[in-house]
Amino acid sequence: MMRSHYCGALNRGNIGQEVTLSGWVHRRRDLGGLIFIDMRDREGIVQVCFDPKYQEALTAAAGLRNEFCIQIKGEVIARPDNQINKNMATGEVEVLAKALSVYNASDVLPLDFNQNNTEEQRLKYRYLDLRRPEMAQRLKKRAKITSFVRRFMDEQGFLDIETPMLTKATPEGARDYLVPSRVHKGKFYALPQSPQLFKQLLMMSGFDRYYQIVKCFRDEDLRADRQPEFTQIDVETSFLTAPEVREIMEKMIHGLWLNIINVDLGKFPVMTWAEAMQRFGSDKPDLRNPLEITDIADIVKDVDFKVFSGPANDANGRVAVIRVPNGANITRKQIDEYTQFVGIYGAKGLAWLKVNDVNAGLEGVQSPIAKFLTEEKIKAIFDRTFAQTGDILFFGADKWQTATDAMGALRLKLGRDLGLTRLDEWAPLWVIDFPMFERDEEGNLAAMHHPFTSPKDFSPEQLEADPTSAVANAYDMVINGYEVGGGSVRIFDPKMQQTVFRILGIDEEQQREKFGFLLDALKFGTPPHAGLAFGLDRLTMLLTGTDNIRDVIAFPKTTAAACLMTEAPSTANPQALAELAISVVKAE
Repeated sequence: MMRSHYCGALNRGNIGQEVTLSGWVHRRRDLGGLIFIDMRDREGIVQVCFDPKYQEALTAAAGLRNEFCIQIKGEVIARPDNQINKNMATGEVEVLAKALSVYNASDVLPLDFNQNNTEEQRLKYRYLDLRRPEMAQRLKKRAKITSFVRRFMDEQGFLDIETPMLTKATPEGARDYLVPSRVHKGKFYALPQSPQLFKQLLMMSGFDRYYQIVKCFRDEDLRADRQPEFTQIDVETSFLTAPEVREIMEKMIHGLWLNIINVDLGKFPVMTWAEAMQRFGSDKPDLRNPLEITDIADIVKDVDFKVFSGPANDANGRVAVIRVPNGANITRKQIDEYTQFVGIYGAKGLAWLKVNDVNAGLEGVQSPIAKFLTEEKIKAIFDRTFAQTGDILFFGADKWQTATDAMGALRLKLGRDLGLTRLDEWAPLWVIDFPMFERDEEGNLAAMHHPFTSPKDFSPEQLEADPTSAVANAYDMVINGYEVGGGSVRIFDPKMQQTVFRILGIDEEQQREKFGFLLDALKFGTPPHAGLAFGLDRLTMLLTGTDNIRDVIAFPKTTAAACLMTEAPSTANPQALAELAISVVKAE
């Protein structure tokens, strides 16, 4: 027997038992006549004592060093009352070692487990980084999350059905990872960005309720909460409305938070996309932050200050303000830093106004723009924003998107910098009623979610006549400013699907080439269906209290989509390339 118990599972109930432990030396302390080690496995750490009573084990322990892989046989004993460690789950007991075996020694470590290592070091030696207790706990919690999800979905009558990894390239918003075919030279499979079309086909096949915990692949620029390969909890249903789908999924997330961290998220509020953008400058608002954005274009459209009046009189412009309670003590240096910050989002500047005395009108304010405002305008702004003495107002004026993005980002930064965001709380919500389409960088219409999302209360004819007015029957779940899941009611009418494709500039020939199988399937009694997908990595990130998605993935990629440990991607064998009829052209 290599092991009878896990190190981290021992407690007072094991006192007097003979145990066999296998794991690693976490820390070693030589006190002369006694040697102590902290021994670690995936379940935690326990203290092991080597005593002269068992001289052979004590002598062997003298050679132990950190990360030696060992086996201990001994007796669980109680620690003296004055040596109990309340910071350890096993702090009331220790193991008196009677025998020691070394499975494998360890070289000097390239990581220091007791200090902060660079992310490059952690990813290069990921197998060592994962030995750290905090990393092990994160992956254990991830396993509990997936276990809970599977149990919940099974109880709700969902079937776990796998979909292909090698499929046809279809446009879903990001670049595909392509896989060349040896059999069909010159042709390529695509790794799926999501199982979107396959899960719709499963609904057309009559499976009614499907789910899958599945890998997805997107060749896109990375950030802290994004990876080239990520895991989705993918869900699709037939004969359920959007509110019914949201109700089931909210129940799952509610149960997940209770089960994993014993937090009751309560009832999720529902907010339209338009309201979220107006009040918070984001379609994934962090409601822990009490600051809001207020529109004042109607108040300032006739002021003699073109920075305000220009956007205020532009149908595509926006003039908005954030009131920061008790913010009048913000310094000019800090204001300059915030001005530079909003510039990242395209804003040309940041106007401000300090309210020294709310009852004194113009005499009670301090601001470079005060000379452009009248007593009447000041009062109207104060009334609109509920300004009080000691506040500061920050103004954003620009094209609607620029002003919204800049003020939304400033709101978040102010909340963090000033300690206004309630970091010890949870704030979930549903955001619904997104625009059906948005403009891409070339000014063409693009699907805000994906081209298989159904519009709300529009016929195909109405949609084609006025696509920019259409609202998508779509919904996102947001928790603490993170979009953790999103979905929609799908198009199940072939005429509507072809209309959406035409609006997106996909002509009939391209429709047949890219989506012929879907259009054919839609002809044969397609049921109404809806679904969504959760980002398992993001959910785990939130539930483990980290802010980096790489902390909850066993072997992640860097922000350059590289694996430092295996040195992937790497060059291919020339013979393999020849078999695939591929030649590599060096980039200029």
